[in-house]
Amino acid sequence: MTDHSQPFHTIAGQPADARSSIEDRYSRQIRYSRIGLDGQERLQRARIAIVGMGALGSVLAQHLVRSGVGYTRLIDRDIVEWSNLQRQMLYTEQDAERLLPKAAAAAEHLRAINSSVIVEPVMVDLNSANACQWLGDVDLILDGTDNFSVRYLINDYSLKSGTPWIYGGAVGATGMTLTVVPHETPCYRCLFPEPPAPGATDTCETAGVLSPIVDIIASIQAAEAIKLLSGNRDALHRTLFQVDLWNHAWLPVHISEARKDDCPACRNQRYEFLDEQRRETLATALCGRQSVQLSPGQSACLDLDAMAQRLSETGQVYQNPYLLRLNLSGGMTFVLFSDGRAIVQGTEDLAKARSIYAELLGN
Repeated sequence: MTDHSQPFHTIAGQPADARSSIEDRYSRQIRYSRIGLDGQERLQRARIAIVGMGALGSVLAQHLVRSGVGYTRLIDRDIVEWSNLQRQMLYTEQDAERLLPKAAAAAEHLRAINSSVIVEPVMVDLNSANACQWLGDVDLILDGTDNFSVRYLINDYSLKSGTPWIYGGAVGATGMTLTVVPHETPCYRCLFPEPPAPGATDTCETAGVLSPIVDIIASIQAAEAIKLLSGNRDALHRTLFQVDLWNHAWLPVHISEARKDDCPACRNQRYEFLDEQRRETLATALCGRQSVQLSPGQSACLDLDAMAQRLSETGQVYQNPYLLRLNLSGGMTFVLFSDGRAIVQGTEDLAKARSIYAELLGN
């Protein structure tokens, strides 16, 4: 790993006698013999990306920022809403009231938790066009998404770049996690060759989710990350680890022989999700709410001030540094980000959301 850290004996550039030293801050972690001072220094030099700052991402980010990982990039496309607060432990009512993007709100809280590390918020929808930009300079990728297509994209990028990633998913009272070390372990497509058909699996919208299962799965992910980043790869659990919290069932499925000779990704190096190129606006219903996200096929850089002025002729506009929100008729709202993404709240009709996007933006 490249050394991107600050001097180990200071916090955020302040003299050691001004604030507690790094050794003091992480003393209990350093005393754990498998970490030690060497492992802590490795964590300080490490760079990670967390994709998805919802329930899993909230727990992941707190564990790893508190553990002293030197650089954490938070990638998320969404904003904080009231329904998030039941299970997304990093956010507050004030974040929802301020209509903050999750990445921005999370970074604000994490910097208050640990000022000795770097936290970078990125408010984008990770896709094939920008994956290399946002994942290209990290040592480890952590999955906090609720989106199958993004997981297959991460898996492709991981294999092509040689960057490990840690999958996690939770719904209802069950969850699972898998650590993928490229060309050493089975990849995600070895175990799940194709994304499930729409409606074929439970989601938090159809089955709900209990917050404790989120904490358990994300904590296992975080522990795997600490092992990898501190130089303890031999301690990885190397299973598809499944938990049914309601029935108190723990099932580590051994997968050492699960690599498939015909896997299109890790065996045949066909990175179908990473190589995919979109040109038209993609509409996606968001899990757990009556909302549709729209992502343009090409990146944009909108002037939100100018857009707010133009859209104010259509209805009431609220604006903050990250986005603007337009109240529409029928109880719907239109939330627009500077990269051209939008969320239409108050409908699950993809065609209707596309129509609203086109009417307001002319594309």
